Amino acid sequence: MEWYEAEVRALQSARACRAAKDRPPVFYGSSSIRLWETLPEDLNPGILNLGFGGSTLEACDHFFLRLVPPENPRSLLLYAGDNDLGDGRTLKQVLGWFRSFAEKVAVSLGPIPFGFVSVKPSPARYPIVGRIRCFNDLVRREIESIPSGYYVDVFSAMLDDSGKPRGEFFREDGLHLNREGYRLWGRLLAPYRNQIFTD
Repeated sequence: MEWYEAEVRALQSARACRAAKDRPPVFYGSSSIRLWETLPEDLNPGILNLGFGGSTLEACDHFFLRLVPPENPRSLLLYAGDNDLGDGRTLKQVLGWFRSFAEKVAVSLGPIPFGFVSVKPSPARYPIVGRIRCFNDLVRREIESIPSGYYVDVFSAMLDDSGKPRGEFFREDGLHLNREGYRLWGRLLAPYRNQIFTD
């Protein structure tokens, strides 16, 4: 986990410099969250982005207590698991980290709205798209069993008619989202505004 320390410490330092917010909605997770620079435009300027690049679900779980509870968020949205699966972790391992994460949310944040954005089907990871689909199904069942939990499906909208990832949503690396990809995510998240911005 040492690899992530510099970015995690930078996020912690930013808290000290930032004007206090009244219980912000927090988006947390890997580079798909961190690189969402148009998040204020696509959804709302009041969202706090706590993504850190290259992070796994294991890392999100590991650093959760340092990063998220101190912000006293009104809601939490997580995107993670993409890199774990890409690194060859088993479905059982990654689901275990999600369960550990969900338990920390319940204990430290209480019944706030807690959402999970499905792992995206990127061209770079198309060879493991079946495992991604299975993981998404497993997490959907887990999070929908949580009274305040909800699942956001971005997977389906990012596939073409033949079931392959739509390249127009990705940067040249075939992994990270481009501007059109984030516009799509903004549209797909719009129906969940009541959960994200709940009082």
